[in-house]
Amino acid sequence: MATQNSSLLFGSVLLVLFFLCSLEETFGTAQYHNVQLSSLLPSSTCSPSTKGPNKKTSLKVVHKHGPCSQTKQEEPNAPTHIDILLQDQSRVNSIHSRLSSTGGGGDVKKLDSTTLPAKSGSSIGSGNYIVVVGLGTPRNDLSLVFDTGSDLTWTQCEPCARSCYKQKEPILDPSKSTTYSNITCTNSLCSQLSSATGNTPKCAATTSTCIYGIQYGDSSFSIGYFAKETLTLPPNGVVPNYLFGCGQDNQGLFGGAAGLLGLGRNAISFVQQTALKYNKIFSYCLPATASSTGYLSFGGGASNSVKYTSFSDISQGSSFYGIEIVGITVGGNKLSIPSSVFSSSGSIIDSGTVITRLPSGAYGPLRTAFRQAMSKYPAVSGLSILDTCYDLSGYKSFEIPKISFLFGGGVSVDLASSGIVYVVSAKQVCLGFAANQDAGDVTIFGNVQQKTLEIVYDVGGGRVGFGSAGCH
Repeated sequence: MATQNSSLLFGSVLLVLFFLCSLEETFGTAQYHNVQLSSLLPSSTCSPSTKGPNKKTSLKVVHKHGPCSQTKQEEPNAPTHIDILLQDQSRVNSIHSRLSSTGGGGDVKKLDSTTLPAKSGSSIGSGNYIVVVGLGTPRNDLSLVFDTGSDLTWTQCEPCARSCYKQKEPILDPSKSTTYSNITCTNSLCSQLSSATGNTPKCAATTSTCIYGIQYGDSSFSIGYFAKETLTLPPNGVVPNYLFGCGQDNQGLFGGAAGLLGLGRNAISFVQQTALKYNKIFSYCLPATASSTGYLSFGGGASNSVKYTSFSDISQGSSFYGIEIVGITVGGNKLSIPSSVFSSSGSIIDSGTVITRLPSGAYGPLRTAFRQAMSKYPAVSGLSILDTCYDLSGYKSFEIPKISFLFGGGVSVDLASSGIVYVVSAKQVCLGFAANQDAGDVTIFGNVQQKTLEIVYDVGGGRVGFGSAGCH
């Protein structure tokens, strides 16, 4: 009898242990990403994503500094991580300046002047993801940085009256296109440049052609003729009379790209110019690492997993897409952040900002929770704006707490593991968030946090959607 009771007791203990282990698996490790370190380290070769949208008008997205970008060969000295983060801070400073500015734009200098456009704080640093589009008849394929925080599309043009930097493809020569024409100063379209670029357009003395000028937060700039041309999206999407800048004086940190594709909210952005064709809808997925690919698509057809939240109003800077962030969870636990922390300054989503910027009242609790969850890993010194880093070189795999963003309308978005950390090297893996410098600065949901998410901008419907695992 004693033996039977002992067997029953032993069996009960095993059941309890099994139950406790199941609880730990469900409520413990389920709140962590188990990450293979190699999956976050970019390769020296390109590994295109096998996932993508089922749409006719879809462009491949590559990181301008990665092996999938053909423009990389035009960079004799690729930027370091410190360079990238400093450029990112310049962009963020310009966004904050633009959203807090109540003054007017700057002034565009003449093409024959040695002076740059006046820097008004109304323009922002160029982004770091590239697509290929066609311009002209016959068509010229050009690698352009796409940017949801910019409106004017522009590319370098012959004869490069002042200066052109080195780019991958041949520079566009408008004299060889049968569909190119300049916009005159008297055309009402010329006046739209002020709000789109932050600079007042000028007029060419001899030809009465409208002259644009735009300067970015990293001091890159483009000056040239405002024109219209046929734009082509592979494989066969054609946009006639597309308004763009034909740059005659261009300098900056564009990584070999030919120019920029503006996806902001202004009337001359690609989104607004193609409203009838694509219904003001576009979506993209940014790859997990610089050695993979994503996509940029136009028109409807989002996956069923996409959850939508309404755009919020941003009082200044109509180019940006406002969102309502209401909370953050780390490891399944909602952080104690007063609602006023986010609502007081507002939030935007931006494809060109690298690191998400949070109010100090949100970043502090996030950092504390992340450090507690990562306490078993050796901490190392930070890098630039990143202050929470770890040496994971001794681990093939590691665990990081899951982080979710809570948006208006009850929408919760789980970040991918590649959207939580910024990997400098195996010896320096950092929390990929930073605190804003001033209390009134707008929150920016940056592109590290957007990695592998399917993000749908339904501009006409006033909403943005998030889906998981849109690309690898």
